[in-house]
Amino acid sequence: MARFKKYIISTFLHLELILVSLIVLIPIFWIVISSFNASSGLASATLIPEKLTVNNYVKLFTETKYVMWFGNTLKIAIVNSAVSVMIVMVTAWVMSRFNFKGKKTGLMTLLILSMFPSFLSMTAIYVLFLTFGLLNKPIALVLIYSVGAIPYNVWLVKGYLDGVSKSLDEAAYIDGCTRLKAFFKVTLPLSMPIVTYVAVTQFMAPWMDYILPNLLLSKDQNRTLAVGLYALISEQESTGFTMFAAGAVLVAVPISIVYIIFQKYIVQGISAGANKE
Repeated sequence: MARFKKYIISTFLHLELILVSLIVLIPIFWIVISSFNASSGLASATLIPEKLTVNNYVKLFTETKYVMWFGNTLKIAIVNSAVSVMIVMVTAWVMSRFNFKGKKTGLMTLLILSMFPSFLSMTAIYVLFLTFGLLNKPIALVLIYSVGAIPYNVWLVKGYLDGVSKSLDEAAYIDGCTRLKAFFKVTLPLSMPIVTYVAVTQFMAPWMDYILPNLLLSKDQNRTLAVGLYALISEQESTGFTMFAAGAVLVAVPISIVYIIFQKYIVQGISAGANKE
């Protein structure tokens, strides 16, 4: 009886996994196949089209500014990743290694702030950047993404750094290192898994965000991929849906490559950062 019950549970678990996998994979397969569809509409696309073509990819590069949008997004992603890692690591290191008045209050404030998405303050952000003349400048997105990364990631990185023995820092001090030098020479090299996690997640942000780039970067030469691709299908009589599908497939390429390369470090960073022992 116990064996039969175990078999039933295993069957249901496998059925659930298969169902979830299909829910995730079918839309991906459909958008990939649609990008090779000869027609221009997604409504007429089928899972198995009669004729496959690469014309949508050719038109994407010849009839749109896809290369420019891709370059804009890549630049923002790289700079944002580097700036975010620097800010988050230094902030988390201070919270982990130093005791000062207001530390607990500061951590609780960061925890509360992490619960609110950045687009809730879109009006304030727009007015602030308009005042400082940062509209239509890619640096505006870097500022928002890097600052927005602080609340959640500081808690995660602090959890990781708390697991790095302080005796290593003390040994570095004995050898003549300053606190800052000990951070760069000892703490940072030991924190590569969590550094990789922060870098990869922040690298991804500009590729998938539409709301903030659309709000702050209105000029065509400053558009990111999300804004540029949406423009292909946003008009009432737009017919570039399969071209949009081709662009969406290409967006996934750099993100997938980064995830595949750094997958091991991402998993290590998340698991170690969540450890509060």
